[in-house]
Amino acid sequence: MARAIPGDDAATAETSLIPAGLRRARVATGVVFAVHGAAAGSLAARVPWVASHVGVGVGGLGIALLMPGIGAMLAMPASGRLVHRHDLRSLVRVLILALCAVLLLPALPTSLVLLCGVLVLYGAAAGLADVAMNAHAVLVEQRYGRSVMSSMHGCWSVGGLAGSAAAAVAVRVTPDARPYFLVTAVVLAVISVLATSWLLPSRPEPEVNAPPAFALPSRAVLLIGLIGLCAVFAEGAGLDWSAVYVHTALGHPASTAALTVATFSVSMAAARFAGDRVVRRAGPVTAVRLGGVCATVGALGVVLTRDVVAVVAGFALIGAGIAVVVPLIFAAAGRIGPHPGRSIAGVAGIAYGSGLIAPGIIGGIARLSSLTVSFVLVALLTASIAVGAGVLRPAVDG
Repeated sequence: MARAIPGDDAATAETSLIPAGLRRARVATGVVFAVHGAAAGSLAARVPWVASHVGVGVGGLGIALLMPGIGAMLAMPASGRLVHRHDLRSLVRVLILALCAVLLLPALPTSLVLLCGVLVLYGAAAGLADVAMNAHAVLVEQRYGRSVMSSMHGCWSVGGLAGSAAAAVAVRVTPDARPYFLVTAVVLAVISVLATSWLLPSRPEPEVNAPPAFALPSRAVLLIGLIGLCAVFAEGAGLDWSAVYVHTALGHPASTAALTVATFSVSMAAARFAGDRVVRRAGPVTAVRLGGVCATVGALGVVLTRDVVAVVAGFALIGAGIAVVVPLIFAAAGRIGPHPGRSIAGVAGIAYGSGLIAPGIIGGIARLSSLTVSFVLVALLTASIAVGAGVLRPAVDG
């Protein structure tokens, strides 16, 4: 028998009462999140090969890398209706398999136009799968009766790290990314089929109650989405610009810059796995508020010192601070209104929209002033997370 953790007897007792099928569904949902992350990490790591294969420079690549976000944004309006009309287990299986299949496509284009089209399709598949798997995670969390969403997103982070690491190893075997994309797509598809067989079935709602094809987000969805926007902006700044900051602004070698990105990513993944316990003890509002404060301290550490150890630690704090925010905005969206799928899609659309604008805004400020000033904006946004955390408060306090 597993030994109980001192002071955590109630949680241990609750776990022992959870049906085995629900525990399997939680594990399976985490695996689906990991597959989604692995697909993203695999593609990101092979972007240099894709650019070389197509023959595009930095400018063309910048345009192409906007396309996944555009594809996801275009698909978001349809995702709410799909979640409403279809059994979640079947829908997640179809969409995650579609994402695996689309992972084959970036290796095929030989022109910038075709590459942009392929990446729009990839973004649409990734966006639809993202909403569906988050809707299922909300269902699992509701059945559990306690927070599990943060660890689901932790699985996504681990999947992303695993995908990028596998791609790095594959480069040593062959520089050609086509075999890697094929093997990765097949492996992830097999894992997806096995995992989705353990997901929870859900009864589709009657068509008469279906949400409209398009509707402006409610005030609650908008406010929660804006908290997510701040978090996703800070995440994009950390992932896309931390290495540039350490290498360009501080003058340290590329190895140190790469270590900064790894530190940011690992701290985010670790904080997500710890996040559910924090949420259970402190509640979602306090957890997000503490996360915003942590991220703000980290951002201030980045801008107020030129000591590289302090800067790397600052990026680690940013990653740890924003880690629980995106999982908790999805959980909060799943409690809004009669159509949680639409609410989740609305929050995702607002939050992920910042993923499109973050690189340009950071770069634009850096050109006009400096990267240091860019991260002052990050500090302001993370402080806004702490201030606005109250919008995640459940409608009915228990």
